[in-house]
Amino acid sequence: MALRYLTARLAQQIDEELMGPVGAFSLDQLMELAGLACAQALATVYKKEKYPRVLRLQTQCDNMKITTLPPSPDTDSLRTALSSSDVILDAIFGFSFKGPIRAPFDVALPLLTESGLPIVSVDIPSGWDVEEGNTTGVGLNPRVLVSLTAPKEGVKGFTGRHFLGGRFIPRTLEEKYALNLPQYPGTDQIVELPSLESSQKL
Repeated sequence: MALRYLTARLAQQIDEELMGPVGAFSLDQLMELAGLACAQALATVYKKEKYPRVLRLQTQCDNMKITTLPPSPDTDSLRTALSSSDVILDAIFGFSFKGPIRAPFDVALPLLTESGLPIVSVDIPSGWDVEEGNTTGVGLNPRVLVSLTAPKEGVKGFTGRHFLGGRFIPRTLEEKYALNLPQYPGTDQIVELPSLESSQKL
């Protein structure tokens, strides 16, 4: 059976069950597991020896005293950060994002794209509709995507390297929603999914 792709509503429902009696996770625990999966995917593709400077745009980084950019209508700080970064970890919007893209992101997303830096997106590339994809053409085009729990409908056409981070899904939820998740190797928190390009060659 094929891996199931999720709508925004189904992804939210599974998250709620993960934080209920079936999963018994707190939001903090799920965020920690998601962060671990993202960090592992980032380290797998972009070795720190070659890409030591990762631009992160997440509140959680501030809480961990990792340097991030404060919100600002001025793009100078973003331009400076991009010039001293090797990779962008994109976690600007979540899976509930619906367009259009508003300020200041309408300016920030093109700057990220124009930087030419490799982008690793978390769950859904910023600017993409979770169910329709990058229909407006203004979303980021990452080289790597880390889907959490299960891939979302909008990334069916994604052609870059695609990882799944969702080892925390209990078998009961996987069966209930017919997720058909792949096996995770060893103790890894991620598994690489076949790329669209390689599956089209078969």
